[in-house]
Amino acid sequence: MPIHQPISNPQTVGNIGLFYVCYRLSCFGWNVMPTARNAKGIDILIYNQDASRKLTIQVKTLSKGIPVPLGNKMDHLFADFVVVCRHVIRETPQCFVLTPDEVRRLAHRGEKNGKVSFWLQPRNYDTDEFREKWEERIGIGLVPPLPLVPPSAKPVVLGVSIIRKS
Repeated sequence: MPIHQPISNPQTVGNIGLFYVCYRLSCFGWNVMPTARNAKGIDILIYNQDASRKLTIQVKTLSKGIPVPLGNKMDHLFADFVVVCRHVIRETPQCFVLTPDEVRRLAHRGEKNGKVSFWLQPRNYDTDEFREKWEERIGIGLVPPLPLVPPSAKPVVLGVSIIRKS
């Protein structure tokens, strides 16, 4: 359900993105643990069902489709993946899955009044390569992975038991 009032509190916007990303990762079978909000660098720790694979995620949340602010240096990107979660005040936010190296490579360096800042422009992250690429880039957390079923496939009924009370 969409949010009907504008949310201006950055922490609330950040929480919406963080927990939406947690939800999406959980849907792919990952065990998901958000970190403490003041933890440096990573926002989410995920591990698969038998704990044989572990990954870290950094979430960048936006209420609109604007550039992602990255700060005045790029040394804080050290999670395994960076997920840009935008339009979080809509019913269905959009997410883009990138590696830190991709973010660094695509970042725009700006300078104003002698101050340097880095931004990830929408034209650089809003591409088919990154849009909703959860499974292709991060993978799934089920062990063994379930076979992929195309969304257009019709369900197959393997057996039905009907019990009637007399």
